[in-house]
Amino acid sequence: MRDMSKSAPDFSFERRAHDDGARMVVGVDEVGRGPIAGPVTAAAVWLDGRDIPSGLNDSKRLGRKRRDILFAALSRCAKISVAHCSVEEIEAWNIRRAALTAMRRAVQGLDPTPDLVLIDGRDIPPDLSCPGQAIVGGDAKSLSIAAASIVAKVVRDRLMVDLAQQYPGYGWEKNAGYPTKSHVSALSSLGVTPYHRRTFRPVHNILMQAYS
Repeated sequence: MRDMSKSAPDFSFERRAHDDGARMVVGVDEVGRGPIAGPVTAAAVWLDGRDIPSGLNDSKRLGRKRRDILFAALSRCAKISVAHCSVEEIEAWNIRRAALTAMRRAVQGLDPTPDLVLIDGRDIPPDLSCPGQAIVGGDAKSLSIAAASIVAKVVRDRLMVDLAQQYPGYGWEKNAGYPTKSHVSALSSLGVTPYHRRTFRPVHNILMQAYS
C-alpha cells in the first residue's frame, strides 16, 4: 500500500479552485515559530500551472542546496511576496498572532489581490483581503504551499546569516536562531542580543539568572 504521508505535493487543490472560478490561487506558509532569535517570516507564492519547477516539496524535506536551486527557479517564474513580523511584534503579541500577521502581510504584498489563498496549518489569518482555505500539512500536499515554504525558509535563513555577521558566536548562520545546545550555551557566555525573543524560555531563563 502506498504511504500517502510521504507522497509529493500536487496541483489538485489549485485545480479544484480554478474549476470553481478562482483565477489567481496562491500558496502561503511561514517559518520561524520555533527559534529563540530572529523574526517570523511568511511567503505568498502564485505558481503558473504551465511553468512549475520540478521537485517542489515541503521545505523540511529538502536540503539547503536543493532549496536554494528551487528558490532561484521560483524567483524567475512565480509571483512572490515575503513579509516578516519582528521580534518586537512577537514579544508584544505572541508567536501565533505574529505568524498569522506575517502571512497576511505577505498576501497583501501581491498585486493583483488573489482570488483564493491556500494556507498551511489550521488557521486563516484575520482580515485577509480575499478568501482563504487552511490545509493541515499543506506544505506536503499543495505545490503552491510547498513553494511558499521554500521561499520563506530560504529568505529567513539568509536573513539569519546576515544577522550572524553582526552578532557572531551564536551560530545563527547554521542554526537559524533555533535553540541548539551551542546557541543556548552562547547565551550564557555572550548574553542576549536585541534579536533574541525575551519571552521564549531559554532566553527568559538567562535574563532571570542575570537579574537574580
